Amino acid sequence: MAKKVVTLGEIMLRLCTPGFDRFVQADSFDVIYGGGEANVAVSLSNYGFDAYYVTKLPKHEIGQAAVNALRRYGVHTDYIARGGDRVGIYFSETGASMRPSKVIYDRANSAIAEADVSDFDFDEIFKDAKWFHFSGITPAISKKGAEITKAAVKAAKKHGVTVSVDLNYRAKLWTPEEAQEVMRDLMQYVDVCIGNEEDASLCLGFTPKGLDVTKGKLDIKGYEVIFKEMMEEFGFKYVVSSLRESYSASDNGWSACIYDGKEFYHSKKYDVRIVDRVGGGDSFASGVICGLLDGKSTKDALEFGVAASALKHTIRGDFNMVTRAEVENLVGGDGSGRVQR
Repeated sequence: MAKKVVTLGEIMLRLCTPGFDRFVQADSFDVIYGGGEANVAVSLSNYGFDAYYVTKLPKHEIGQAAVNALRRYGVHTDYIARGGDRVGIYFSETGASMRPSKVIYDRANSAIAEADVSDFDFDEIFKDAKWFHFSGITPAISKKGAEITKAAVKAAKKHGVTVSVDLNYRAKLWTPEEAQEVMRDLMQYVDVCIGNEEDASLCLGFTPKGLDVTKGKLDIKGYEVIFKEMMEEFGFKYVVSSLRESYSASDNGWSACIYDGKEFYHSKKYDVRIVDRVGGGDSFASGVICGLLDGKSTKDALEFGVAASALKHTIRGDFNMVTRAEVENLVGGDGSGRVQR
């Protein structure tokens, strides 16, 4: 029987300019559904887990289209509440070379932002579950979003479920002060904390020294120090971070590091040519979760996550359309990109 995993968040309607067009050029938009925790659920379903996604969506056709997008990839939608007036929207244009990608949100008053804790039976949701994943986006969308997240993590721990968080600070949703007030409280329920140096600083008030990601340079020792501090304060079992070295909007260096309380490990680095970086962090989180649920060593779980997310950067859309075999192939060293016949 496949292991049951649960994620909670907001799935959104993403309207993308075709190719590399700018917003002011576009005469049409491509429709994609996605969002942090939905992306994680799709990946875990692809890897063979019983993935359940929890959210609230309107009963109208756009809400149903979002549900259908999840069902298409085997995600269980049994716990999705129906109601409210709208699906959150965001517009995206893909950058290239020195021009960065850009996102414009239109997500206020979405169904999940206005949902109530009473919309969800968390005792039923976490029955027989092995893992629960959420991100810092969900409590940021509204006060009710924060209340629902708090209820979910408390119920998960009551049922003995391992809890992971992707800190995912979003400046357009809240301030660092607001984030720290909510997120630091939630950390008491978290076993696996995932987030880059900016997320740790803005969400939790931790700032590693000697880091300058804008110049493509990383001081790995700075991460080791901050990981130990975070684990000491919050009691995490694992602290994990992806490491993005942004050479341009088209080319990034991609690696990650992990600390399990005993050993700090920095993964192999991939130089990736980006097709679509949206969902890159979610594909990393889901890869690490998969590795840990599989019982892989700390190092092997991290390498699986890094390879999975490196592949995601080559795939358009939010969801990571890769198989376990494809990820393991890249972990094994085959990054040639040669045609497979």
